[in-house]
Amino acid sequence: MTKVAESAEPIYYIDRSDIREGRLAEVRDGMRDLADFVEAREPQLIAYRFYVDESGSTMTTVAVHPDPASLELHMELGGPKFRAFRELIRMNSIDVYGRPSPAAAEQLRHKAEMLGGGTVTFHALQAGFSRFTRGS
Repeated sequence: MTKVAESAEPIYYIDRSDIREGRLAEVRDGMRDLADFVEAREPQLIAYRFYVDESGSTMTTVAVHPDPASLELHMELGGPKFRAFRELIRMNSIDVYGRPSPAAAEQLRHKAEMLGGGTVTFHALQAGFSRFTRGS
């Protein structure tokens, strides 16, 4: 793989958090606010989704960034918005599939600590392909 291909590698981001008791409605409002904020400011982002499990106790965020620079920008712009979730959730984990920049990796560790101390795990691509195109 060439350096150009590596730098263009998409980043897949998944985090999971426990929703604090009695805070589900606030979490849902926060998710909508954050999704609107990101959609308006980060047109390069391929996907940004929030999910809540059937019991209403776990929130999962899934994001697909076209490249490491997108993740770094997201962390810079979203930082103040992420803080609004401190009293609403306890982060369990962040899993990143792909190769983020060192700055973004540090920002992710800081985010996990701020939101409850969840683990941050980076996964290196071994094989596979994607068939989506940007903007799909």
